[in-house]
Amino acid sequence: MKASLNEGFTAEATHTVTEDMSPPHMDALVLSTPSMVHLIETTCLTAIIPHLDEGETSVGTHVNISHKGPASAGEEVVVKAVLSKIDRRRLTFTTTVHSPRGLISDGTHERAVVDTSRFS
Repeated sequence: MKASLNEGFTAEATHTVTEDMSPPHMDALVLSTPSMVHLIETTCLTAIIPHLDEGETSVGTHVNISHKGPASAGEEVVVKAVLSKIDRRRLTFTTTVHSPRGLISDGTHERAVVDTSRFS
């Protein structure tokens, strides 16, 4: 992990909610919790990749989020993540997700930086 990755590092990404992100058990075309978790993980991973050394990647290890409100298909959501803690190779992000109606999620997401050779 490069020295450029520090506590306070911030990532933000805008994603459009699509129909396939909807929960299959509901008639409403809204962002499902698993799809929201995917957006949070993707935002965090994409942001830190340039700060990893060759032969390193990052894997999700823990998610603790709320799901407070809807985001409908076609709407954009904004995922924000702040790297709040680095403990050796463990990264903890404080996360929020906003829809056009306001805050729909907050919580934390933890990732571990690992050597890709572990998966060979």
